[in-house]
Amino acid sequence: MPTIKSTYLENLRTSSRHLQSGREIITDAPVDNNGKGEAFSPTDLVASALGSCMVTIMGIVAQREGEDLEGLTWEVTKVMDSNPRKIKEIIIDFSWENPLDDQKLLQKLKNAAKTCPVALSLSEEVKQTVNFNF
Repeated sequence: MPTIKSTYLENLRTSSRHLQSGREIITDAPVDNNGKGEAFSPTDLVASALGSCMVTIMGIVAQREGEDLEGLTWEVTKVMDSNPRKIKEIIIDFSWENPLDDQKLLQKLKNAAKTCPVALSLSEEVKQTVNFNF
């Protein structure tokens, strides 16, 4: 059974609908690749998925321990290679102004992040640089 139904709209733009929730996302080719850059590019979604997956797995671990990740933020930087055009590196910078006091749990969260399903699914050719600023 499909999870997502997608349609090519026009001018290098696509629409994808998550069938269970009905939520929709639009992608656009980036300006440096013949697009308008008016929405996430497909490679932006891959980079974003890595950060979101890491935090989701960290959240599962935190919940098991009776904690939450309130206030945790992250920034994603995608570095492209040109020949062939592909993602070369994804940099995730986590910040947390008031992290948990438990150093063992913080290490457990960091380990969980690096073994999330998206991280494990990406080719070894895609460098994953993860900075935990807490």
